[in-house]
Amino acid sequence: MTESPEQEYDPGDVAVIGMSCRAPGAATKEQFWDNLVHGRETVSFLSKDEILVDETLIHSPFYVRACGLLDGYDRFDPSVFGISDRMANAMTPENRLFLESAWESLEDGGYDPDRVEAEVGIYGANNPQTAALYSSPPDRVSVGPEAIEASLAWSPDTMTSNALYYMGLTGEAVTLAAVCAGFHYSVHLACQSLLLGQTDMAIAGGAMVRLPHPRGHLWEENRVLSRDGHCRPFDANGTGTALSSGVVTLLLKPVSQAVADRDHIYAVVKGSAVNNNGVSAMAYGLAQPERLSACIASAMEVGGVTPDTVSMYEANGLGLPVTDELEVHAATMAFGKQTGTSSIGGVKGNVGHGGVVSGGFGTMKAVMSLYHRKLARTVNLTDVNEDLDFPSTPFLPQLESADWAPESGIRRAGITSIGGGGYNAHLVLEEPPPAAGRAPEATGRPRLATLSAMDDEALADQRARLREWLVENPGLRLDDIVFSLTMGRRVMDRRWAAVVRSREELVEALSGGAFAGRAVTTADAPRVNAVSFRHTDDGIVLSDGDTRALPDLAAAWVSGRRVDFASLHAGETSHRVPLPTYPFRPRRFWRTDW
Repeated sequence: MTESPEQEYDPGDVAVIGMSCRAPGAATKEQFWDNLVHGRETVSFLSKDEILVDETLIHSPFYVRACGLLDGYDRFDPSVFGISDRMANAMTPENRLFLESAWESLEDGGYDPDRVEAEVGIYGANNPQTAALYSSPPDRVSVGPEAIEASLAWSPDTMTSNALYYMGLTGEAVTLAAVCAGFHYSVHLACQSLLLGQTDMAIAGGAMVRLPHPRGHLWEENRVLSRDGHCRPFDANGTGTALSSGVVTLLLKPVSQAVADRDHIYAVVKGSAVNNNGVSAMAYGLAQPERLSACIASAMEVGGVTPDTVSMYEANGLGLPVTDELEVHAATMAFGKQTGTSSIGGVKGNVGHGGVVSGGFGTMKAVMSLYHRKLARTVNLTDVNEDLDFPSTPFLPQLESADWAPESGIRRAGITSIGGGGYNAHLVLEEPPPAAGRAPEATGRPRLATLSAMDDEALADQRARLREWLVENPGLRLDDIVFSLTMGRRVMDRRWAAVVRSREELVEALSGGAFAGRAVTTADAPRVNAVSFRHTDDGIVLSDGDTRALPDLAAAWVSGRRVDFASLHAGETSHRVPLPTYPFRPRRFWRTDW
């Protein structure tokens, strides 16, 4: 099969080419999706001894000991970024989590920050209150280097600029606060910048760490926090939601450029819109149906999408009847009179309310649904609220996980996020474009696979994770795998390489078993024949392209030599594919005083 002719792509479409997610009960996007499709609720119900709040508060009869806990919220691996322990201690948990997540999104997209020459914009939402709860800034007369460093680590404003700086990138850095709609606003601004040509790639997301952590909440009647800690979207017995924490980031690029760069595409952002209620008849902080409806309709109009083609609606879904009714009413006005054409669900039933990252959880759910062509069930929905009158709306509650086969012939999802203070935001996503036809992979050709890490423990972890990934994803081509490894990962001190001719040989090499190739590590790299190489500005490469010398190149690389991997892949049409990202070795960093 030959390469198919170039396709035309909508110039307003933006591709999601990398992702990272950490949520209650999920350290990765794959674990997050597995929890959703299996209907797992990952909100934790705590004992009094586990909660870090005032003793009087815990004993209140209205205190609900439920929270979506984020494992590792207080841990960080500064060594990867060249950050000192003192600086890491001063950084707020959201600064640390966002930095690691941004790194993971870039790697998931197949890009090494050291070899990215493009302008990369970073847009992120956080909770300004977290910094104050974590620690008060130093009150110093001096504004010398130490005080400035501490303030930049602590400040919520510098979350995105810190990520740009510590990953060694250049571009825009915008940290914003739009309460619970913050994630959507970040994506909206990132897409605008990309489409205006202000940046070449963008990382957009949000980070939220509820402090103190672990914690619960005080229940108040007719407020958004649940009476029993369970969130029941669209259920007649819903009493609100629970609080949770997490981080989600997306790596974005215009679709036409992503296809040209042979990027892996999870989904496409067709349109986005934001607005604010301003003055309205509704109580301040509640959704105003006309304004929310206008926001949803605007996102579809921007993307050139008709409502009858949007067959998944991921609602804000607080699980409180009054707010659910307002939202369903607004969405019905935006979608029009057709009935039963769109699945409706709410991820807060699984993970609770993540504040500025809550829209990220919903967006991650939608992206994974599009990518896997599957609709996840809405948990805790057992008694559908009849006042929502779903039979007269375009929506059908998603009560069970199911394959996604839309009548329109194309999978599209709308995701709504609502923030207190009148913030509305909506994204319209579409499934990835069909993959272009490719020539079959050349079999039996020797290829160089590489891994590197900060230490031997992390390197061993990488080998184990990659082996497991290859076993679980048998459809990946060897040429794509080695291209993504050699071109999409930062080169670190502890190294491993193997020359292999098949996926099976690579799996064997990663296992440490016998195979018809050669694997070397930094510790046991042999002496090599320098005659096999020639030098370029970016390092050594095979002198005459003779792949029989690949073992020597592998040995040279693990010995510390710089290899021109781009020249090694010259003339190939390999694609970037998702592979396990760097296994951070986090340690606890927590500052209670200065």
